[in-house]
Amino acid sequence: MASHTSRSLLSLGRISASGLGLQGPLSRVAYATNVSTRYSAGKTGFPDRGGGKFARRPRRAPGEPRTEKMPVDQDWTAVYPAAAPFRPGSVPLPVRMGYPVKRGVPPEKKGNLELIKIPNFLHLTPAAIKKHCEALKAFCTEWPSALDTDARCDEHFPIKAESTDYVSAGPSVRNPAARAVHLKVKLSSLNLDDHALKKMLKLVGERYRKDTDTLTITTDRCPLRQQNHDHAMYLLTVLYHESWKTEPWEAEKSAADMEEYSWEDSPSQRNLLDTLLRVKAGGGEEEEEAEEEEAEAAAREQLLCRREVREYKDSVTRLKNEGESEGAVMRYKEAVKKVLDL
Repeated sequence: MASHTSRSLLSLGRISASGLGLQGPLSRVAYATNVSTRYSAGKTGFPDRGGGKFARRPRRAPGEPRTEKMPVDQDWTAVYPAAAPFRPGSVPLPVRMGYPVKRGVPPEKKGNLELIKIPNFLHLTPAAIKKHCEALKAFCTEWPSALDTDARCDEHFPIKAESTDYVSAGPSVRNPAARAVHLKVKLSSLNLDDHALKKMLKLVGERYRKDTDTLTITTDRCPLRQQNHDHAMYLLTVLYHESWKTEPWEAEKSAADMEEYSWEDSPSQRNLLDTLLRVKAGGGEEEEEAEEEEAEAAAREQLLCRREVREYKDSVTRLKNEGESEGAVMRYKEAVKKVLDL
């Protein structure tokens, strides 16, 4: 291979600058550099890797989908043993999903991203659930015979906690509304006397439904469901203990300050008993005071046990507490006619 020797030539020259309006000569130094290169007459272009070690193998043709090989009695739990995205080659169903283009039909399952990005329940088929139950039976105990009815379950477990799980098509399987907890309990199952019950009703307000005797406490402020459940249990505990407390000012309450009308020891009860006693005496002669008091006390107890007196008590109580209505007035009218034998 031939090589060339590089040289550097220095040229000095004088030019006349008269044409440029300069009187004296102008010297200019010009430098020229010749850089030698080595040239090879070899091959050019990209290297040939066709027969090398890392040669690209030809793409294998796609095989037959699994749906074409499945027998009629295929064990589906072997196809989807756990939660997994939708696989079009494993689901032998003509599933379609997506926006129909040009008023056509939704796209088919093959290559359908809408079916892949949403959660599915293909792993929770009845056969899979049955297998799960059979596997869990070894760790379960028999249902207690004492809880064979709903009434007995409510008697032994009066507190019920309700929550909701949501399934939706979205980027996440979590729903913020799933953290809410509803705690329900019947006040009749709690150990409350008359004072504690009335104070409990004042504290809970509209959370109590009188027709079902159910108190509902809803908590959704905490980020987790378990935290909301613990908060609801804490609120129920606080309400129970606060209702049993008796403040000093509560002893100063009069009959006009009571939350509900009570027929016992009321003017209505005294007037009714006095009227019935006078009707029963029939205007006879007065007896001695001691015998009269004992007889009157016994007669009052007998009168209070009569069915007509109890109906009159209920009608007056309902009329006072629920207000005047056509039905309440008619019940009061019939109760008065029965108790006076009119």
